[in-house]
Amino acid sequence: MQEPEEEFIESSLGNPPVDAGELAEEDDEGGDELYEHHRIRADRRQELLRLDKFLLNRLPSTSRTRIQNAIRAEAVQVNDRPVKSNYRVKPLDVITITLPEPPREFKVLPEPMDLDIRYEDAELLLVNKPAGLVVHPAYGNWNGTLVNGLAYHLQNLPTGRNGEIRPGLVHRIDKDTSGLLVVGKTEWAMTHLSNQFFHHTIERTYLALVWGVPKEAEGTIRGHIGRSLKDRKVQAVFPEGEHGKHAVTHYKVLQSFDSKVALLQCNLETGRTHQIRAHMKHIGHPLFGDATYGGDKIVYGQRTGSYKAFAEKMLALMPRQALHAKSLGFEHPVTHEHLHFEAELPADFQELLAKWEEYATTKS
Repeated sequence: MQEPEEEFIESSLGNPPVDAGELAEEDDEGGDELYEHHRIRADRRQELLRLDKFLLNRLPSTSRTRIQNAIRAEAVQVNDRPVKSNYRVKPLDVITITLPEPPREFKVLPEPMDLDIRYEDAELLLVNKPAGLVVHPAYGNWNGTLVNGLAYHLQNLPTGRNGEIRPGLVHRIDKDTSGLLVVGKTEWAMTHLSNQFFHHTIERTYLALVWGVPKEAEGTIRGHIGRSLKDRKVQAVFPEGEHGKHAVTHYKVLQSFDSKVALLQCNLETGRTHQIRAHMKHIGHPLFGDATYGGDKIVYGQRTGSYKAFAEKMLALMPRQALHAKSLGFEHPVTHEHLHFEAELPADFQELLAKWEEYATTKS
């Protein structure tokens, strides 16, 4: 009796886009990490074959350059170990490969845009995205996005020359979240950065104002995140891991304001769609102003009198989630130097904190 074929290929995107009919405008808020990951197990009859040729045969839509870049960046591993292009694949070897997200099928119109670029060299740039700016073109938001502005600024990128959808992006942040994004300017930089995101070696710090004060001054939230089974427009946390993807958020309370709201530092291990927003909602402390996750109304404190008037005034002052991507740390794709960047809080966030601090002082 002939033995069954053993080879299999598992493929996934770091955070794939949702169906157009499900989210419409919400699709532009997407997820964080933009890469594709494949896991292949060779069958028991596999003849010895160079790794690069093996991958070209198994991933016909992927170019030789992308595969070779991935091998050089140690984004290809065999049996959990990085190898060279000339490694010969053997029967039952398990090969994993992480690549930048593939380009979309529709073109991006380059648009002049006043980008707040904090760093730029031949390989990459750092941009400080303002709140309200959509990162990706999508249904309902084809123009006026950060990608349109990047396409104009970086028209000589390998991706930009062909008008492809994601000029250099390896991650993204929500439309109404402000802060830092790293952009790869070469295929090599994108591959190297994507590999760092996949292996969780990118250092990412966010500042978040949440309703209430967590019981523990420091903590870790673990819980799979996936599309809600009740409302497809939001993400839900599945503590038992029955749905969604593994997600980990570390937090630290930096300041409390009369126990009504607190400023947190959040560090991400993983980059799931709306991760901080969903995790904080899950533990009972939704982000201040976050309409999607219940933070756009008074959650802590009496909904009467002068406090009610003050809290509603604060919600009107900053009618979006109070979340800022403060810092990014990573290894430079070429020099291998460790780079670290920080971006100050935007004006509306600073004013919001100042007024809450003033309120808390008068109550003490």
